[in-house]
Amino acid sequence: MRKSHIVMICAVFAAAAVISFVFISKKTEGSEGPGGKKGRGRGGNTVFTVKTQVVQKETLHGYVIANGEIESQNSVNVYPDISGKVMETNVMLGSTVRRGDIIAYIDPNAPGQYYKKSPVYAPINGSIISTPLKNGTTVSTGTVFAIVGDISNLQVSADIPERYVSVLKNGLNAEVSVEAYPDVVFNARVTRVSPVVDSTSRTKEVILHFVERDSRVNAGMFGKIKLYTEDYDGFVVMPSDALVSLNDIFYAYVVKEDGSSVERRKVKLGESVDGKVQVLEGVSEGEKVVVQGQTSLNDGSKIRDISAE
Repeated sequence: MRKSHIVMICAVFAAAAVISFVFISKKTEGSEGPGGKKGRGRGGNTVFTVKTQVVQKETLHGYVIANGEIESQNSVNVYPDISGKVMETNVMLGSTVRRGDIIAYIDPNAPGQYYKKSPVYAPINGSIISTPLKNGTTVSTGTVFAIVGDISNLQVSADIPERYVSVLKNGLNAEVSVEAYPDVVFNARVTRVSPVVDSTSRTKEVILHFVERDSRVNAGMFGKIKLYTEDYDGFVVMPSDALVSLNDIFYAYVVKEDGSSVERRKVKLGESVDGKVQVLEGVSEGEKVVVQGQTSLNDGSKIRDISAE
């Protein structure tokens, strides 16, 4: 009986050892790639899920962002003809005036002078675009009493950094937005470029006129300007973040003709705007490149494209 038990126990242990060996062998075999080497990460028969995009030639529009002041195209400072005190004001901010209208009276209030109210006239047709001086304010012939401007024709003045001077010229298109209407774009065009660079701010002033009049735009508003400077065309374009960098060299993963694997290609890049970059060499128009999932790939990696799903 004892010998039988010993034989049975030995048989059980032997069977367990055989089963364990077979299980481990199969597990090891399953983790090996072609040639018996373990397929870890990027090797073996691993298939990577990716998204792709067909590259096409596209024009990139370079631009400069700047801040600007919306103002009247034609405005004139109003000066009194005599020194004294403001004794009567006939207008307020926004009042409409015509050339020759009396907008205020000045009291000379000087000993020995013949007392007579001295009128202040509007020099042009327009509106009062600055707050007039209050009654009782002492003024001289060099004091600006108010500003009259034509608010039906507005412009935007903006200061552009010196590094962009080479691309500034009349006719450049721009988009202007204001805080009151953040989702509305007002089209404008450069009509004048200053011939000098401000030595203090290192900027050059440009003047833009609106393409169309719009009552929502008022003089005195602050405008955010997107000034389009140059167009970059003639080359295919792809997302900048679809590229892979290795030792300061950029690569793109291009889907092979079989559609199930990729080829890593070195690319030469051009201009970049808003997350898109020109590819000067390395990828041709109509080819399909990986735009998501490329960081896990290597040359020859197998893929499953889920772009259409």
